[in-house]
Amino acid sequence: MRDEWSLEERTVRKVTRRLLPFLFILYVIAFLDRVNFGYAALGMNSALGISAEVFGFLSGIFFIGYLLFEVPSNMILQKIGARIWISRIIISWGIVVIVTAAASDALQLAALRFILGVAEAGFFPGIILYITCWFRRKDLASAVALFMTALAVSNIIGAPVSTWILDNVSWFGIAGWRWLFILEGLPAIVLGIVTYFYLTDRPKDATWLEPEEREWLSTVIARDNAEAADSRHDFWSVIRDTRIWHLASIYCTVVIGLYGLGFWMPQIIHAMNPAFTNFEIGLVMVIPYVIALCAMVAWGRHSDRTGERIGHTALPPIIGGIALAAAGLFPIPLLAFILICIATVGIYCEFGPFWTLPALFLAEAAAAVGIAVINSVGNLGGFIGPSLVGFLMKATGSTDAGLVAIGACLILCGLLTLAVRNTRRIES
Repeated sequence: MRDEWSLEERTVRKVTRRLLPFLFILYVIAFLDRVNFGYAALGMNSALGISAEVFGFLSGIFFIGYLLFEVPSNMILQKIGARIWISRIIISWGIVVIVTAAASDALQLAALRFILGVAEAGFFPGIILYITCWFRRKDLASAVALFMTALAVSNIIGAPVSTWILDNVSWFGIAGWRWLFILEGLPAIVLGIVTYFYLTDRPKDATWLEPEEREWLSTVIARDNAEAADSRHDFWSVIRDTRIWHLASIYCTVVIGLYGLGFWMPQIIHAMNPAFTNFEIGLVMVIPYVIALCAMVAWGRHSDRTGERIGHTALPPIIGGIALAAAGLFPIPLLAFILICIATVGIYCEFGPFWTLPALFLAEAAAAVGIAVINSVGNLGGFIGPSLVGFLMKATGSTDAGLVAIGACLILCGLLTLAVRNTRRIES
């Protein structure tokens, strides 16, 4: 028994150390290149004459391209392997981000944001699928939570760096917001090349594992797939599965909160104290994301330790939604900021436990389609959230009504989660 546990612990440790830090870095770059549009708005909107409503639309149109190409992209990844396809995704989105620096009006920005969504489609669900190929079901919440701490870290790094670029970089007479796209697009191209040589598609191909470690991991992952409640994997059977659409609706509501708050937070903080410089706004923005980073790791581990998924997925967005709605109803700067910190924690703590739910009833082949559908449809929230805040800001003159609206969406997210069936615990 001691040898068996030693093999298990050794293998899991090797896989974790080999894959999660690298995937984490990729997602930091991906999310930063996705949301740096919000930081750029501090200089871009006035330079190009972009209104609040138009900015909300431009922020969200990325997700339309993402939606249309998400499922085909993940199906291609399943066929040709993560190493090649993820590398292609990263390089192509890096190129589009750099080209965005040359945009001269809202129409060009709209086209480039749409193309960026097309280029990046399949990245996140592809990584989630990739993680399920390397980690046992009972370890998934911790693995996904560690990977998704990149959401918080990208803002912890991106907020001060992006705002510093805005304030201090104007080389060759080019505005800081344009340099923001150039300097933050270049790392994606470099990492895309590295990805091709670094990733291993499946455990059986991992030369960095010992033979007995490869055999043990392959056997355990195969057993998890065989034990999935529903092993049907053709496209239409997955599409017809109402559980997939239920999970997609849950994900959509939390993504409304994620991007509705995330894209607008620089401007929300600026409205709280107009005396802040761009860089000071970036420093203030670090606070909620540092708290969220610590909380989401601890919450994911607690979910794995207890084996409970539904409650761990439902509770954070309910608390976060109440806090966000309160921030809109009671716009006292310090109180509102504390409530926004609580809301950020609620949003981020949902992700780790949530992405264990598809594995409860989808085997690997079905997961390729199922996860892509959940993510692509769910990411409509990335269009709805920023657009909703922009529309309400134009109508009311402030972001308060938008905070209340996306807070209500987060509460709905928690309630929808409580209605999920198949709540069995993951046995350890």
